[in-house]
Amino acid sequence: MKTIASFTVNHDKLEKGMYVSRVDGDVITYDIRMKKPNMGDYLNNGQLHTFEHLFATYARNTELSDSVIYVGPMGCRTGFYLLLRDSVSKEQAIKLVQESFKFISTFDGVIPGSKRQECGNYLEHDLPGAREVAKDMLEVLKDWAPKDMEYAE
Repeated sequence: MKTIASFTVNHDKLEKGMYVSRVDGDVITYDIRMKKPNMGDYLNNGQLHTFEHLFATYARNTELSDSVIYVGPMGCRTGFYLLLRDSVSKEQAIKLVQESFKFISTFDGVIPGSKRQECGNYLEHDLPGAREVAKDMLEVLKDWAPKDMEYAE
């Protein structure tokens, strides 16, 4: 079988940040790398789950909501994928992620979609952990620009 594009990226060289992973027609996949791969420090399931609920809810409630295709975690637990229409500029994508993470870093209340009827694993959440990850990533992304969105060679 042909190797998929994301497996051709040298994960030993990946740092925390936000990268353009691929472009498929009018959809851009962003790799939001929140943990350095293969270092033994990963998002725990509760953090990942809570982050997913908050990130997806926030992104889909902004002025860019019609351009948000998907927000979801990586199976390796080192970050998230964000798929946006190409009508969203890279600058707007960065701003959306920064604003989403700011929202998560201070969120206090009932996690959206966390009731038994709304979620397939409603008991596994970690809001304090999700907040800490968001705060860490806000620092990483504070001066992020489109020029920073290419993978290191």
